[in-house]
Amino acid sequence: METTVDEPVTPAGRLFLQPQFNQIINCAIGFKHPLNIEAIKTDISNCLLVKHPRFCSLLVLDDHGREFWRRTKINIDDHIIIHHKNPGYDYELDEEKEEKINSLLADFAVSCPLSKDKPLWEVHLISELNCVILRIHHSLGDGISLMSMFLASCKRLDDHGNDSGVNHKNRENRGEKTLIFSIRLLKIIWWTILSVIGFCLRCLWVKDKKTAISGGDGVELWPRMAATAKFCLEDMKTVKRVVHNATINDVLFGIISSGFSKYLDIRSSHALQEGLEITGLAMVNLREQPGLQEMSKLMEDDSPAKWGNQFGMILLPIYCHTKDTNPLNYVKRAKEMIDKKKQSLEAHFSYHIGNLAMSLFGPKVASIINHRILCNTTFTISNMVGPQEELTFAGNPITYIRATSSSLPHAITMHMVSYAGMANMQILVAKEIIPDPRFLAKCFEDALLEMKNVAINVITF
Repeated sequence: METTVDEPVTPAGRLFLQPQFNQIINCAIGFKHPLNIEAIKTDISNCLLVKHPRFCSLLVLDDHGREFWRRTKINIDDHIIIHHKNPGYDYELDEEKEEKINSLLADFAVSCPLSKDKPLWEVHLISELNCVILRIHHSLGDGISLMSMFLASCKRLDDHGNDSGVNHKNRENRGEKTLIFSIRLLKIIWWTILSVIGFCLRCLWVKDKKTAISGGDGVELWPRMAATAKFCLEDMKTVKRVVHNATINDVLFGIISSGFSKYLDIRSSHALQEGLEITGLAMVNLREQPGLQEMSKLMEDDSPAKWGNQFGMILLPIYCHTKDTNPLNYVKRAKEMIDKKKQSLEAHFSYHIGNLAMSLFGPKVASIINHRILCNTTFTISNMVGPQEELTFAGNPITYIRATSSSLPHAITMHMVSYAGMANMQILVAKEIIPDPRFLAKCFEDALLEMKNVAINVITF
């Protein structure tokens, strides 16, 4: 008779299960045509999601209160929640549908925990909005793992080949001269020391100056609102081309810096301090292969591209300016800051220190440390590069992919996902602190348009 052995929850997974840090990823996926409920249920029943051990396991506690995964039989109907059409209202305009979807995501962020009587995931089918919302507990895996799994279950719209649009970047050429390598090593050591010192100080007492977008202890329990900032990837690439060696991330942080400057200049009760520093907390994928992963590699035990929560945190300061007339300067300053972070091992340090704290002191102490870092910073940001080709699921073309998560002590969290030439940044805010997230989203969108217009002039002349 075959027996199954309970598998211990990873340190990162245990952290995400703590009451102060109970994190659920909420991913909204839009479709071009009305939902075919039976086709979606059939595809879900046959996809990798229900075959992966994490999605077929219950969370159980032993006599000492330690968490384990225990394999169980899946009843697909327990995980699929059908939202029936509201008879009192029809959402005819795209703006109305978007507002309703954002309202649902905001509600999920604070008031809808996942039942521990079944594996920690749900699929919500909302026919009137042509939308599916995946709700997956963060202890099952990070965004890279979960998005890679979902995309492995999709097909390309043009149906050319079997690849679902997962992007892979070329590895860096390792043939470097000894002198160049030595200089790079010294820079890594130097910037790592500075970054680690800054990270430790954030755990203790250093915190951002109070602004109109500051959160703090207890803010994770406040009601939320959500909005979507939409960026054309080609516009971001246009800006990237005129700033030497810039990346999309550099452009993104330039947009955030400019957008916050615009918002705070209008919403602050007093004049905005020129050069005001606001610190963000960013998530960095630590797998050797950047970007989305092939599911075959994620499923292999000895693969360097492991399943789970393989990411570290880094502190990313941005600076607000209202007197700078050249919007491209925001990108240049962001690039200078991010280049220094790339030369440090801050993300690896935070990941391993977190695991060490979990092993030595337990999840409660590790949760307190992470909570303090969040309380001493201003916002959370993540950026996931998705497929650039249009995909289908259950024969229905996908129109957008948007992701957010449960509330944090930050008053604002931002998660950007690119798909088919567009990048949607989902903005989740504490509505008592930021009552106008749609205006904030417009500040970010306007920032990119200003940068693009200047970049086009630079290219033209």
